[in-house]
Amino acid sequence: MVEQIILLVPAILIALTFHEYAHGYVAYRLGDPTAKMAGRLTFNPIPHLDPIGTLMLFLVHFGWAKPVPVDPRYFKDPKRDMLLVAAAGPVMNMILAFISGVLISLIAGGGMVKSPMMTILTQILFYSLMINLALAVFNMLPIPPLDGSKVLRGLLPYRYEHFALELERIGPMVLIGLILFGIVTGKSILWAFIGPFVDFFIKLFTFGSFS
Repeated sequence: MVEQIILLVPAILIALTFHEYAHGYVAYRLGDPTAKMAGRLTFNPIPHLDPIGTLMLFLVHFGWAKPVPVDPRYFKDPKRDMLLVAAAGPVMNMILAFISGVLISLIAGGGMVKSPMMTILTQILFYSLMINLALAVFNMLPIPPLDGSKVLRGLLPYRYEHFALELERIGPMVLIGLILFGIVTGKSILWAFIGPFVDFFIKLFTFGSFS
């Protein structure tokens, strides 16, 4: 158990840090300096970590980092630009997952996995693959305050703005309820949805190494 946690730590820190950095960087490129002024345009994981969200990743395999502050008043097109900022985090996680998968397939294909060091590296990369995929898919769920809800709001026509506002009101309660249901019953509704996507991309990104 301790060994597993030690191997999980680098994968979790990288996944969360790069996810939040991507949000802040895209916002900065679109004209919003808020994240930069808050010290969030950094690859130092400490400013990005939310203690409860990080702990949840270890306990129930769902978690979150401290949200990057964004001020849409700086954007030329707030609706479009908020969509881009929101999508940046999950896209970054998919990129990291792809890199992890390719490295795993290269190590396995070269027969290097039999080396003790390569076995450890492969395990870390597999955790990175899993965590980044889970974070990407989880965050793209259209439930506030997840990134997917902001992407959905950016895609919805203005005449449905009231629907987005109502979703923002009830979304956090729905999300907490789904997480608690999984903890209490041991049967996660969230993972029932996320799991098939994660399995699909594991096979895709490792070129069938785990099929």
